[in-house]
Amino acid sequence: MNIKTVTWSLALTTALLYLLCIAYGLTNPSSGHMREFLAITLPGFEWLTPQGLLVGLVKSFLYGGLIGLVYAPVYNVLARRFGS
Repeated sequence: MNIKTVTWSLALTTALLYLLCIAYGLTNPSSGHMREFLAITLPGFEWLTPQGLLVGLVKSFLYGGLIGLVYAPVYNVLARRFGS
């Protein structure tokens, strides 16, 4: 696995999913929102403030990138060890 491809893929995917969560929250009743979860997992996130939304987007992107930076090397090591 190419670490750069996996890292960028996961970073963009998590950012997209974050934006989908925000869009869902804007179009559905408050009982189904993930506001509390987003506030816990993305410190600095505030619902419907420009700064909070930007912080959430950046942190989502960075968390996805971090997962890619860890996942791809682990996968490559295991693939070499146990065969593809």
